[in-house]
Amino acid sequence: MKAFRLLLLAAACTLPALAAAQWQWIDKDGRKVFSDQSPPPDVPSKNILKQPGGRVAPPPMPAGDPAAAAASAPVVAKAAASAPKLSGKDKELEDKRKQAEAAEAVKKKAEEEKFAQARAENCKRAKQGKLAFDSGQRIAMTDDKGERYFLDDKQRAGEVKRLEELISRDCVAAAQ
Repeated sequence: MKAFRLLLLAAACTLPALAAAQWQWIDKDGRKVFSDQSPPPDVPSKNILKQPGGRVAPPPMPAGDPAAAAASAPVVAKAAASAPKLSGKDKELEDKRKQAEAAEAVKKKAEEEKFAQARAENCKRAKQGKLAFDSGQRIAMTDDKGERYFLDDKQRAGEVKRLEELISRDCVAAAQ
């Protein structure tokens, strides 16, 4: 029984080490890829940045004498310069973000135009209503029961005041 417990403890201790197996490489589009599986075979070894166990993939060094290594140093530097640059930003993601911002701006502009049209319509109706009140004609309204009644001077003045507030609020905003 003790041997079984010891074996179980050893297995439990090795599992986290296996879970830490991470690969990191640069794909053909120049993006950094993180995975627990090895890269596809078409990825060159120079693009593999990290292998499981925390090992960083060493850059390929030519075997031989130091003179050959010194002569190949410009080739290695040139290869490093031609490798895709990692700026930390994905171009596709950046393009999608810009498209989303543009779509949001178009949506916001359309909404603002809709509100501006509604204000212009409210302004027009308020001015027509005020003209009716200023004409001196008797104005009839209907109550909650559907019965018709005529406005007295106090109600008429209150309605004119409400219409003037509407005109001052909506017509000024519509003129801008």
